[in-house]
Amino acid sequence: MTSSSSDFLFGGAPERHAAYSALRESGPVRRITLSSGTSGWLVSGYAEVRQALAHPGLSGRTGVVGDRRGLSEDVRLGMNTHMLNLDPPDHTRLRRLVSAAFTVRRIAQLRPRIEAITAELLDAVADFDEVDLIKALALPLPIRILTEMLGVPEDEAGAFHGWTEILTASALPVDELDAAAAEMLRYVRKLLAEKRENPGTDLLSALVTVHDGDDRLTEHELTSMVFLLLIAGHETTVHLIGNATLALLENPAQLAALRANPEGMPAAVEEFLRYESPVHAAMRYSNQEVELGGVTIPAGSLVIVSLLAANRDPARFPGADALELDRGDNPQLAFGHGIHHCLGAPMARLEGGIAIAALLTRFPNLREAVPAESLRWRVSMVMHGLEALPVRLR
Repeated sequence: MTSSSSDFLFGGAPERHAAYSALRESGPVRRITLSSGTSGWLVSGYAEVRQALAHPGLSGRTGVVGDRRGLSEDVRLGMNTHMLNLDPPDHTRLRRLVSAAFTVRRIAQLRPRIEAITAELLDAVADFDEVDLIKALALPLPIRILTEMLGVPEDEAGAFHGWTEILTASALPVDELDAAAAEMLRYVRKLLAEKRENPGTDLLSALVTVHDGDDRLTEHELTSMVFLLLIAGHETTVHLIGNATLALLENPAQLAALRANPEGMPAAVEEFLRYESPVHAAMRYSNQEVELGGVTIPAGSLVIVSLLAANRDPARFPGADALELDRGDNPQLAFGHGIHHCLGAPMARLEGGIAIAALLTRFPNLREAVPAESLRWRVSMVMHGLEALPVRLR
């Protein structure tokens, strides 16, 4: 594969799916050169992606900003000392501590609040003929839920989206990334100090006070955990809601079936996650020689593990390019696999199901406002979602 042909990694859904379909003919693991000149290995088959995500020879010691040279040391440590970037035993210790604050009970208690905010957001646009669904619902819902969970004042919540949008972009100058990260870091540290002084019932207060014996989260681990929650719990849910809505509008028979059987929403959410995964790829580095799909990857290599490609692999999912909301056997990998499986997956499923159900109930005549081919997709090798989704409500 030439460097120019790797541009699909940063493209929209049609380009990515078409490219992966062609790539499967030459094998699920292959060498790739990015347009930047960086060489690595691309893993696109379901079985190989699942193996790669749990392989001890592939390290998570990288991240959205962690693999960018030129970042300040304070930013690198303050944003990347989190579970996604760590291997055992550090990962095991952090997950144990964080899980104590991120409980199933805490997530279940969010349902009434998610429903209330969703209704409020839909009320705000009820009199409009046309809206951008990303700005109207998909974006504000998860950011409000997360910032409320963390105990961020409502009038300060908007800044977080600006920061996360910059930090998940793939083609921005390092100084711009560093400046956004440093600004966010200063704010989070100020918030942590306030929670230590006056702890409440919010998640950030729980993280500040959580401990296992004498073991507690360090300052870098705390700020990095906030960063991870905002990226993993905010951006992914935005794209789950946006991608799912577009998939339904482009598949009217499936939309009609879901309207007729709203109890099928849990299975539908799993299919939305498979069909257009909110996360495109996970970055790994081989800390030893690794064999995947009959291919030997040398130690010290960049490995791009495509969740998006795995979830469209026809070897695992018959009729993989079709949206089938009642798909029975659906072990999709949108939330990863193994020790790095997303801790916030239950919350994303809950938010996505509530938002989509409310949208379909409130606006029975919902339809696309522009042709699908004119939609703009995020330029990112990490995230997979729309910049905007114009829809007609009436």
